[in-house]
Amino acid sequence: MKLRALPALAGAAILALGLAACAGTAEATDAPGDAQSAGASGFAVDENTLVFGVVPDSVDTETNYQPLMDYIAEVTGKTVEYHESTDYAALIEAAVAGKVDVASFSGFTYVTATNNGAKLTPISSIITEEGQEPGYYSQAIVPADSDITSLKDFAGKKVCFVDPSSTSGYLFPSYNLLEAGIDPQADITPVFAGKHDVSVQKVGEGVECEVGFAEDSEVEKSDKVKVIDETMVPGAPLVYSSSLPDEVAQELVDALGEVTIDDIIAAGIDGADSDAFRSVFYATKPVDDAYYDLIRDICAETEAEQCKA
Repeated sequence: MKLRALPALAGAAILALGLAACAGTAEATDAPGDAQSAGASGFAVDENTLVFGVVPDSVDTETNYQPLMDYIAEVTGKTVEYHESTDYAALIEAAVAGKVDVASFSGFTYVTATNNGAKLTPISSIITEEGQEPGYYSQAIVPADSDITSLKDFAGKKVCFVDPSSTSGYLFPSYNLLEAGIDPQADITPVFAGKHDVSVQKVGEGVECEVGFAEDSEVEKSDKVKVIDETMVPGAPLVYSSSLPDEVAQELVDALGEVTIDDIIAAGIDGADSDAFRSVFYATKPVDDAYYDLIRDICAETEAEQCKA
């Protein structure tokens, strides 16, 4: 299977893939309320509150998600609390413990969380432009003045990854390095930057990291690095806790399944009508658990520890 340089509309094709899982089928459901309750009420905190969990991708994470959280509060009538975990593993632990009600995961983090017992149901994935399919690029980057032109040149280098549980910042890069004949543990010196923007920064500086990986939305902000390779990965899912009461779960599905930025603005969310939000959100498109079978297949190929329950 050759994943590099997939076409921009590969998301539609990915949806059709039914590939083998490395750690069994995730225990997610396609209908609201099918899983056992995490607590007496089914909520992370209480029936008046929804806890919104995120993967910490950059310094702008909370700002980027605020209009979406305000929209969820508007349609559900509940207080939405922002929960930014210290790292990917912490968000996975929070989901397994039933401490988040709705969340934005990376695809790999979602698979890892469900493999470890989190009861989550995917709703949709965010797209940033009209006509786009869910998905984004994991990009291999080098300093702007580097003469490195291929992944084979990463051998022996200090390589910046994002986090061991990052889809575009570790899982897919590891697979592509293996495809290039490079063992991502033995043939390089891995450095975990923690966030995508930090990975870009460190590669641009060329000291702590000589080369690295990050998602395209952070790479495009820097003129200190250049892209020498890229892979499209499945779009990050918006999910809800399957422990939520049926009516609340259905409200979230109805609100987030297929919503545009215009819908959010029309709902009275003034913060959505900004250049900042428009740069990260255009609409959502529905995804389901099977959409992430591609990630499970990459887990099998790489034998990544994070995939295992």
